[in-house]
Amino acid sequence: MSLENNNQGQLQFELPQNVAQGEYANFAIITHSSSDFVIDFARVLPGVPKAQVKSRVILAPEHAKRLLLALQENLMRYESEFGVIKVPNQQPAPIAPLNFGKGDA
Repeated sequence: MSLENNNQGQLQFELPQNVAQGEYANFAIITHSSSDFVIDFARVLPGVPKAQVKSRVILAPEHAKRLLLALQENLMRYESEFGVIKVPNQQPAPIAPLNFGKGDA
């Protein structure tokens, strides 16, 4: 599957079938160094003592900030269409503790 626009200098994306299926993750661990942000997406299952990391994404700080802004914008659009997303015991904390330690990426 390809995600393509016209050929007027726009970037084209290819979405291979094995990636298009996606991976379910319900936990994220975010670490960083001075040059990179590392996001590990994991799946935590009841009764399983070890969470399995399903995907790791490494971003430059500028791209991490762009991802944050894009997620905020999309969450606002989602909530305006479908209603507020309720998070049990919501605290002003990220998905996973940022204080997990600095990464060595």
